[in-house]
Amino acid sequence: MAAGEHQKLKMLYLLRVLSEETDDRHALSAKEIIRKLELLGVNVDRKTLYKDLGLLEDYGLEIIREQNGRDVLYHLATRTFELPELKLLVDAVQSSRFITQKKSRELIRKLESLTSAEEAKHLHRQVLITGRIKSMNESIYYIVDRLHEAISNGKQIRFRYYRWNVRKEMELRRDGAWYQVSPWCLLWDDENYYLVAFDAADQKIKHYRVDKIVQLSITGEARDGKAQFRQFDAASYSRSQFGMFGGEMTRVSLEGRNEMVGPLIDRFGKDISITPQDAERFTAQVEVQASRHFLAWIIALGDGIRITGPEELVARMRLEAERLQNAYGQPDK
Repeated sequence: MAAGEHQKLKMLYLLRVLSEETDDRHALSAKEIIRKLELLGVNVDRKTLYKDLGLLEDYGLEIIREQNGRDVLYHLATRTFELPELKLLVDAVQSSRFITQKKSRELIRKLESLTSAEEAKHLHRQVLITGRIKSMNESIYYIVDRLHEAISNGKQIRFRYYRWNVRKEMELRRDGAWYQVSPWCLLWDDENYYLVAFDAADQKIKHYRVDKIVQLSITGEARDGKAQFRQFDAASYSRSQFGMFGGEMTRVSLEGRNEMVGPLIDRFGKDISITPQDAERFTAQVEVQASRHFLAWIIALGDGIRITGPEELVARMRLEAERLQNAYGQPDK
C-alpha cells in the first residue's frame, strides 16, 4: 500500500477522526475510518488500524467497540468535558455581560472543538436561542490579565475610568484624570467583573467595573493597603454591596414577617443575626453599604420587611418614599 501524503501524521489524524466524528451516539466502522483517513492523505489497512487503535488505548484513551451486525463500530469515549458540562460552559460564556459578543463567539467555537461535530451542533443551537446585553469593551481580556499581573507582583496600577453619556458615547470620569490604586482582588458580582483595590488618597477600599477601565498600566510603586485587606472577606464584601454601588458600611436593623427570612439568607448567608420576635415576625441585623440600591431592594420586597434602624437610614427611606410619591403622584381618576 502506497504511503499517503500525511502518512507520518497518521496517529494524529486517526485521533482527529475519532474526536471530531464519533461520540456516544455516533460511531464509525473500521471501513469508514479507513476511508476518512484516506481523504486526509493517510493510507492504512485494517490490520494496521487495529494496531493503531490499540496504541491509542495504551496511551490512555477509552475507545468503545460495539458489535453492529457483522461490523464493529468504534467511538471515542474519553472527553475532557461531557456534553452537559460544555452546555453549561457555553451558557456561562453567552450570558456573561463582561464578555463581548465577538469574544463569546470565539470562545464558544473553541468549546465546540472539545466535542464531536454532531454534539457541537447542540452547543450551537443553544447559542442561537440565547440573547443578552454584552460588554462593548474588547480590551477587557487584556485588562484582566494585566490586573492579575499587578496583583501577583504587588504593584499599584494607573488607569482612566469611563461612563456612558446620553449620546451613547464613552465619557471619561473626572474629566479624564488618572486613577491610581493598589489592586488586591477581582470579584464576579451581578454578572460583572469588579476590581477591588485600596485607594491610598482616601484611605479606603473601593471597587471598579473592569469593563469600564481603559489605558491601564502597572506602576513601579509597591502596593498599599495590606493592613486593610488582612481581614478582608471577598464573599462578605460582595454580599454587602448591592449591585456594587457605593455607600457607607452600616449595621442595619430589619423587621419582617417570617416568610421574608428566605430573601435575607439568600442575599447575606446563614451567618446573619436573626431573632424571632413572635410567632409571625422576626428581627435581623445585617452589615451593608447603605446605598440607594439597597433601599430599592428593600422596597422591592414589599411590605413584608422594613428598616427599623439606624434612624438616619429610616429617615432616608422616608425621603425615598416621598421622592417616589412625587415622581409618580396619585393615579388619575
